[in-house]
Amino acid sequence: MIKPTKDKEKVNKKLVHSLAKNDLKAKFAGSYLGIVWAFVQPIITIIVYWFVFQKVLNAPSQATKEGIEAPYVLWLSAGLIPWFYFSEALSSGTNCLIEYNYLVKKVVFNVSVLPVVKVLSSLFTHVVLVAFMVLLYILYGLFPGVIILQLVYYTFCIFCLALAFAYTTSAIVVFFRDMQQMINVLLQVFIWVTPIMWNMSAMAKNLSSRVLFLLKLNPMYYVVRGYRDTMIGGTFVWEHIPSTLYFWGVTIGIFLIGKTVFKRLRPHFADVL
Repeated sequence: MIKPTKDKEKVNKKLVHSLAKNDLKAKFAGSYLGIVWAFVQPIITIIVYWFVFQKVLNAPSQATKEGIEAPYVLWLSAGLIPWFYFSEALSSGTNCLIEYNYLVKKVVFNVSVLPVVKVLSSLFTHVVLVAFMVLLYILYGLFPGVIILQLVYYTFCIFCLALAFAYTTSAIVVFFRDMQQMINVLLQVFIWVTPIMWNMSAMAKNLSSRVLFLLKLNPMYYVVRGYRDTMIGGTFVWEHIPSTLYFWGVTIGIFLIGKTVFKRLRPHFADVL
């Protein structure tokens, strides 16, 4: 009784990995540089933001809550790179059922793996961008050391959070196509309130305690702070137990809601698509 279940799990894992690899290749099929474009755009974005904020607007070195300072480009990349992963995973995950409608219509296919495929596909790009970020820190002589292994944990946090949201949004967008545009707009707003481009610690004196509290309710704030704590602050994850419990409580809650919505709407996917 146990062996067939294990065999089925192995097949599902192989299917997910295969679909994720093919999905990444399909995005840039036909272009000369192919998959290289997946990394060029985010790297160019970091360079543009660095030039505008540090060179044009003279943004100073940024200090963490612990008082450790780092060049703006390092502080910025530690916030943008996890955000790139989350935004790409959520955006593509939202559209997964529409994009793979031919698989949704197959009775024997387990459509619940499609959001996982999209989030996993985005992870490949994220790993390369993290390597780029680490190289930047090495060039500036600020390699954080062994604590860098924490990035595996925080990447897992993004994976779970994006997947939790994707189950809800991917199910709703089948019936309400404007959901995709709404997600894109919200991502543009939340890149500023997470915050990515500005330092909440430096602005704390100018913001009321209520505003700070509301900003910290954003689960991506926990992840972005985690990346910066790892790369700059040297702060371990267990030093933020309350925030960690809050993050996983919210993520699990969103995931349970997403799975429930997905399960209830699933019988109608094939009819609408």
